[in-house]
Amino acid sequence: MTNLAEDLRQAADAVALLGSSCADFSALPDAEVLAGQKRIASIRRLVDTYAAWMAATIAERSRPELGHSGLAAQQGYLSPEALIQNSTGSSKGDAYKLVAVGTMMADAEAADRLVEAALFSPDRDAAEVAEFEAKVPWQAPIARAVTAGTLSVDAAEAIRAGLGQIDAAVTAEKLGVALAALLTEASSLNADQVFKQARRMRDRLDEAGIAAREKQAYDDRYLRVYRLGNGTVRLNGLFAPEDGEFVLSTFDSITGPRRGGVRFVDAERAAWAKKMQQSPRSTEQIAADSLVQLLKIAGEVDPAGSSADAAPRCA
Repeated sequence: MTNLAEDLRQAADAVALLGSSCADFSALPDAEVLAGQKRIASIRRLVDTYAAWMAATIAERSRPELGHSGLAAQQGYLSPEALIQNSTGSSKGDAYKLVAVGTMMADAEAADRLVEAALFSPDRDAAEVAEFEAKVPWQAPIARAVTAGTLSVDAAEAIRAGLGQIDAAVTAEKLGVALAALLTEASSLNADQVFKQARRMRDRLDEAGIAAREKQAYDDRYLRVYRLGNGTVRLNGLFAPEDGEFVLSTFDSITGPRRGGVRFVDAERAAWAKKMQQSPRSTEQIAADSLVQLLKIAGEVDPAGSSADAAPRCA
């Protein structure tokens, strides 16, 4: 704790020296920009560790069995995540992530303390120590890595979610072995890459469960379309991985010229890309317009042949 506190002070001082305005940052040489980005990443990792600890504390003091006397309930919130989201201005997903990682860290820390106390107790024998060690959560190395500053909270949640939970086919021992291998790679990967690698490891451990997980992801799909009070329409959806990748690749292709995508050799495609780059619309507006255009094109297709479940024809 003391080392982390000192690391946080030093990181804050280093970031403060970079400047205090866009003009200050724009004047930095390339080498200092790259070094400064690393300093900012370092301080964010440290602050997120503190945020996870605080989230765990709030969750502990808001346990369901405490009822209306729980901390979140006292402040008028249904859950600790809602309290955290309101106080930080973050997304619901970020609040859940902080609670999940913070709780994992608190559980691992408590288990480690019990093992340490048993090791130094003259009244404990080897069998009792082993019993305490067996109760240490398999996720404990994730928590220790976050506390040590070698793993971000985002990456920790990616590993936790990617590897999943213990079940009949995947034991704590198997997950522990996979976790040890993953942690050796995690420092060179971003959170998205860590999640994909963790999910691949889980699939290798539980090949029989792949079909069930794919079916669940497919069953969870939805698209909600609703009109807001001012007449505008909002979409909210969730797609299975395969369909989701198709959606992402389609919009990546459409908006690629605005995001530094590939260069086109074909003259017609190159002209289209230049038009997209020079468009006064934002990238998000281009994506929205493209979706409407795609729906218009799809609407002209015979609905009886457009999907496995043919749409009924209007009378």
